[in-house]
Amino acid sequence: MIELDSYVFGSWVKGEGKKSVLVNPTNGEPVATASTEGLDFAKVMSFARAAGAGLRSRTFRERGEMLRAMSRSLHAHRDELIGLAIVNGGNTRGDAKFDIDGASGTLAAYADLAAELGDARILPDGDGVALGRSARLFGMHVLVPREGVAVHINAFNFPAWGLAEKAAVAILAGVPVVTKPATSTALVSHRIVKLFVDAAILPTGALSFLAGSAGSLLDHVTGQDVLAFTGSSDTGVLLRSGKSALAHSVRVNVEADSLNAAVLGPDVDDGSDVMNLFIGDVARDMTQKTGQKCTAIRRVYVPSEKVDAVLDRMKERLAAVKVGDPSREDVTMGPLATPSQKRDVRAGIARLESCATRVFGDPDRPELLGGDPEKGAFIPPVLLLCQQPSAGDAVHSFEVFGPVATVVPYDGTAGQAAELVRAGLGGLVSSVYSDDKTFVRDVVLGIAPFHGRVTIGSSKVAAQALPPGMVLPQLVHGGPGRAGGGEELGGRRGLSFYMQRVALQGDRALLEAITGSPTAKGQ
Repeated sequence: MIELDSYVFGSWVKGEGKKSVLVNPTNGEPVATASTEGLDFAKVMSFARAAGAGLRSRTFRERGEMLRAMSRSLHAHRDELIGLAIVNGGNTRGDAKFDIDGASGTLAAYADLAAELGDARILPDGDGVALGRSARLFGMHVLVPREGVAVHINAFNFPAWGLAEKAAVAILAGVPVVTKPATSTALVSHRIVKLFVDAAILPTGALSFLAGSAGSLLDHVTGQDVLAFTGSSDTGVLLRSGKSALAHSVRVNVEADSLNAAVLGPDVDDGSDVMNLFIGDVARDMTQKTGQKCTAIRRVYVPSEKVDAVLDRMKERLAAVKVGDPSREDVTMGPLATPSQKRDVRAGIARLESCATRVFGDPDRPELLGGDPEKGAFIPPVLLLCQQPSAGDAVHSFEVFGPVATVVPYDGTAGQAAELVRAGLGGLVSSVYSDDKTFVRDVVLGIAPFHGRVTIGSSKVAAQALPPGMVLPQLVHGGPGRAGGGEELGGRRGLSFYMQRVALQGDRALLEAITGSPTAKGQ
């Protein structure tokens, strides 16, 4: 069995004491252990901070070359990483590719951005402005790298993508990273960092890795550090309220729970391209990564007169899903990531049944193609119907993080559709499917303040539409309220979290000398 070590102080260090056990969720067998006991977390942070000077001395282009090398390393070892994701994450091959290719793709996207930013080390932020009677006295804003550490605490569901998307932005911004994946699925993250270290891609200390508990790490954050967290809203609250985070006004980004929605317009006919897109997106989000995606569709709003047709189509799609051992080629959905997730999902389904009726799937009796039905973390796709929705009921207040979605009828008006979606109190992404421009406009404007991203499915883009559950490096990822109030990625926008915006005022020629670019342009 593998013992995962941490990469700190420029070397691999094994933890002490009692170790956490990582299991194969297909059969419950142990595959690795991990511990961070005995690590000096204050030293971990100090060492990483000292490494920041090496990153800041490099240009955006040079940092981008590192990201390019990281992306290529993942691609070169893709099959090995897929195998680890199958064993430790319960991923099918397709699900593992989604995670690993998302990681390498995001690194490549930020390498491309680095090439555009070129040989600068700071970023002008918007146009400058004359402050006096002549153009000589001038003011402008610039972004400069913060001189602390980016602490990244990631969720269990995307051990590759979660690590890479945060690290790509921080490293390009010039800030060293201390990354801590969820211990339960850390086998993939551990191997990725090993690949980067063995290839000597990054300066020593630019990327540190913790295999196990975060321990007292967050007791040592200071005002130049930043903290980015993906996980439950309860944990997000604890991290935000940490003594050191509060005392030093540490910048915190949280991406938490999200009751993402899909709205079918009243104009969409059964059998149409838009209907097929809608059904396909909902079914995919329910089953991809066994529904363990923060962007997965949880609430499905359908005009009352179309509910029966949608349920028939959904049942047909879900009946074709083959659940079981993800290493088998005929299996299309594997287990949940851990046995505890299985217990949580079963309890969550029971909670949804307080206001909804299960119309497909039995969480206690999955039909399996391989895998251990008792020790494995298997749950089949489960579809529910909530006939009388109201704000505050379980469908609108509780996320079941698994292959579960609830169909909710509405009266076909944009007003009620938007009202019901808004009842989720904040989401990462929701989607609207319709060719009716007025309906789409009214729904989108009604739900936009409550979301980080809104996707629109229509007949003109049906053939090339990207699934709403896919996070894109070019667009922001995050959302208000229940979703955590955070924001990451979004191309250049993502850099601002790791950089300090500062206003400069003075002689225009001196400002141009400092920034290395004409002050009249925000480029």
